[in-house]
This record gives sequence, C-alpha cells and structure tokens, in this order.
Amino acid sequence: MIPLEDNVADIIGKAQRGLRISDSELAEKARVDPEKIHKLRNGDFDELALLRVASVLGLAARPLCELARGEWHPKKIDDRDGLAQFNTHYHGMAVNAYLVWDPASRAAAAFDTGADCSEMVRSANRQKLAVKLILLTHAHSDHIADLPRLREETGGQVFAPAREPVPGAESIEEGKRFRLGKLEIDTRLTWGHSRGGMTYLVTGLGHPIAIVGDSLFAGSMGGGNVSYDDALQNNLEKILTLPDETIICPGHGPMTTVGEEKAHNPFFAGQV
Repeated sequence: MIPLEDNVADIIGKAQRGLRISDSELAEKARVDPEKIHKLRNGDFDELALLRVASVLGLAARPLCELARGEWHPKKIDDRDGLAQFNTHYHGMAVNAYLVWDPASRAAAAFDTGADCSEMVRSANRQKLAVKLILLTHAHSDHIADLPRLREETGGQVFAPAREPVPGAESIEEGKRFRLGKLEIDTRLTWGHSRGGMTYLVTGLGHPIAIVGDSLFAGSMGGGNVSYDDALQNNLEKILTLPDETIICPGHGPMTTVGEEKAHNPFFAGQV
C-alpha cells in the first residue's frame, strides 16, 4: 500500500507557508508555548495544541487529529479494467503516473511519466493498449522526467497546460475535451501549486476519474507555491464538487475518492 504523502507536520508547514505565519506568530495566535509548536512540527502529538493550531491555520481539527493518531488512510483502490497506477522514484521521492483506457477499443491515455515509464509501457504492451494521448498535469520535473522515451515508445500525442509549456507538447487551455473510444476527458485548471496545474476528468468507466497532479493529495494537497488561496479555491470548486465516488489519482501518495477527502482532508473537510 502506498503511504500518505504528507504527515501532520507537512500539513501544518504548508498551511503556515501559505498563510505566511511564522512559528512564533502561530504560537502567539494559538496561545501555545513555542516549544509545543516546535514539537508539533517534529511529529509529537499534543491534542490541545493541535486543536488550537488548526483553528489559527483554517484546518479541520478532527481530520488533523485522525492523521496525527494514524487512524485514517483512504480505502485501497486497486487497479481495475480501464485504470492503472505506476509508482516510481525520482531522486528519492515517490511519484505517480497513470494509464486510463477504453476497455472496448483499447485506446489509452498516459497521464504524466513519473521517473521511469518502463513499467507503464510494458503494461500497455501486455494489455494490447494503443496509447494515443500523453496528458501532462504540470511541468515539474518529477512528472515529465521520462517524456522523450514515453513519446518514442508509444507514439502518443503530447499535451501540456498552456501556462506551463513543455517542449514538443501542444499547449491546451481549460475546457479542452478529448475523446478516447467511449471515454471523454475534460480539462479543469486547478492551479496554485504550479502556474498551470491541470486536472483531467475522465468519464465513461464504472466511476469518474480525476487525475489531479499535485493539486490534491490523499489527506493533504500540494503546497500552494504559486498561490495558496487559489490552490484551496480551485480544489474546492473544481475537484471536490465532483460526485463522491470519483476516484482521485494524485501525483504523490495513494489514490482516494472525493467522498474520502470531503470527510478526512484537513484542508477541506466540512467545506463542501
């Protein structure tokens, strides 16, 4: 089972950076001893301190405490006919890529490349899939590291967000729609972690599938490196309004669902 990408200390750190609140400011606003802030950042669990910190940072307290106690992990979503996840390592960091295909026509789309596309290509060949599209969620190096080889091995046409152009890729804007056999793939701009972060919504299989890149993780989100406020808003409005059964395929960590994140993600629980 793929572990969660972020722990409680990561979540607190992302919220602090997004809100531009230092440790000393957080301690003052939360009425918590600065040493307790330091301990929380190092993974020590203090429920009262965590509840006060959550209030200041706009985080949902119950899900944050669940994560601190190790009480929640999304229900395991296995690869199924039409969806496969590939987990590789880029300079010591685990990163995901995905294949989605129409079971009838065997036409497929690859989403990102991860560090090494070898297993993805082997899987496509083994299942006699024709990779027609290579759709990039954003241009960070861990997500496009093996793009030249994936393009050469599959012959798929490459598309990338217009705000994050990638050499050799056709630029696309929000609202671009692709058809893959009986599947439809819609594009939603979910920027904030990066300038052009794109979510691809796939319909036509048993469940809707949202390939979200680093916009959203199971129990967390990508850091709002470009705009924390826009990252939060885009996730709320463009991902977490999808049906609860929608499978979320993040760039790091395990797959999850919209329903799980609405209930258990400290950044968003109780807001949708």
